[in-house]
Amino acid sequence: MPQLDTSTWFITIISMIITLFIVFQLKISKYNFPKGPEPNLTKLTSTTSPWEKKWTKIYSPLSLPQQ
Repeated sequence: MPQLDTSTWFITIISMIITLFIVFQLKISKYNFPKGPEPNLTKLTSTTSPWEKKWTKIYSPLSLPQQ
């Protein structure tokens, strides 16, 4: 039974790994990935509500004078 020649396996495996790495890098480089999250500046809009037109004061029980 003849012996299996394994002298070229190392070069074959290394070249296959390098080729796969290059192919995956080329595939991934075609995609446009979104940038990191950035805070959106929101504009504050003042809305007038019916209860804002009247002067009201709410008394907290803790702010009332102690008897």
